[in-house]
Amino acid sequence: MDMNKTEVSPRAGILIVDDDISNLAALGRLLRPHYDVFAAPSGERALQIATGTPLPNLILLDVMMPGMDGYEVLNRLRDSPVTCDIPVIFVSGLDTAEDEEKGLELGAVDYIAKPYRPAIVLARVRTQLELKRARDGLANQNAHLESEIVKRIQESQQVQLQLLQSEKLAAIGQLTAGIVHEINTPVAYVSSNLSALDSYLRDIFELLDAYEGLEGVGGSVGVELAKIQEFKQQKEIDFLRDDIDQLLTQSRQGLTRVAKIVSDLKNFSRTGTSDWLWANLHNELDSTLNIVGNEIKYHCTVHKNYGDIPEVYCIASQINQVLLNLLVNAAQAIPEKGDISIRSGQAGEEVFIAISDTGTGISAETLPRLFEPFFTTKPVGKGTGLGLSIAYGIVQKHSGRIEVESAMGKGTTFTVWLPVHPPGDVDGNRPQVPKD
Repeated sequence: MDMNKTEVSPRAGILIVDDDISNLAALGRLLRPHYDVFAAPSGERALQIATGTPLPNLILLDVMMPGMDGYEVLNRLRDSPVTCDIPVIFVSGLDTAEDEEKGLELGAVDYIAKPYRPAIVLARVRTQLELKRARDGLANQNAHLESEIVKRIQESQQVQLQLLQSEKLAAIGQLTAGIVHEINTPVAYVSSNLSALDSYLRDIFELLDAYEGLEGVGGSVGVELAKIQEFKQQKEIDFLRDDIDQLLTQSRQGLTRVAKIVSDLKNFSRTGTSDWLWANLHNELDSTLNIVGNEIKYHCTVHKNYGDIPEVYCIASQINQVLLNLLVNAAQAIPEKGDISIRSGQAGEEVFIAISDTGTGISAETLPRLFEPFFTTKPVGKGTGLGLSIAYGIVQKHSGRIEVESAMGKGTTFTVWLPVHPPGDVDGNRPQVPKD
């Protein structure tokens, strides 16, 4: 190595601290041809310069100084976030092993005993400056890498959110025909009921008009009343009275049914990702069953065996997506007629929802691949292969798990386990809010 190669580009700044002016001058003459040199005759002045602009790249610090000695100066430098990374070399007449050990323990990077040899000083200064430059470069690289990692995580989260929402909409798209049927049926009989009510009201208004006509009649009131009685019999007023009540009741029920379906669809399709809340999983199950009702009810009988479970802290819309996927899969696994059973319960600090079907079952070879992205046993165009993969990711995000049991020709059971109090989601964004 060339001992004369002392230049570090750009020129580094070195702070020399010594209460002896002759020592300051000697070190200054030695270092100034190669570096920008700052001088401080006391510890107090050294701290002022060290925290100024520009910051020194290296400090040569005398130990024995009146007032604030070198050890105290070093402690102050290490305690400040501005100066804690500036390397310090002790330059001292204290040359025992104990003195050197104490200086290094306090955080000095090197120890030069007086009287010093100029070549040794230059070599050690150059070494420490090169080490600092390497550390700074590594720190900058680490900061850049951390920034890139954060950026990539954010991009990954965005892609994941888009994928999650796309799968939600895909699920809704696959169920669209059934949902439209579920909405059209009550809308159709509400419309029919309104037509009947329109006709009934016209008959009732005619009867009222006939009664009003009695006001201008003199002695022939009895004749007119007989006509009205005949008119009431023709219009079946007693039947109209009962039927109107039924029509209004049916219409109200139909509109309530439509409103419930629309509300469930809105909750299912919402894009919120940070809406952690306490949710009643039985309500979420019923809401999801309402959406998939048309997919299930014509060839599956649903058996609900809900246990006593507490509310769970979760993102309800995402749990609904898991439940919808499992319910649709269960229905599609039953080729003709069959049963879907839903059980719930609690074990310790976890709750479970088990969805079983009496379908065709899943082969032992297929089971290990069920949660792989894009893997599907459905015909082309019938599935994206993302439903179970996304469901698995959602449950993992809630610190839960999904278990599968299946037998060919007998059916399959998917069991979702969720902690009542999840420790935190993957992103660390879940607020730690205790249940009231």
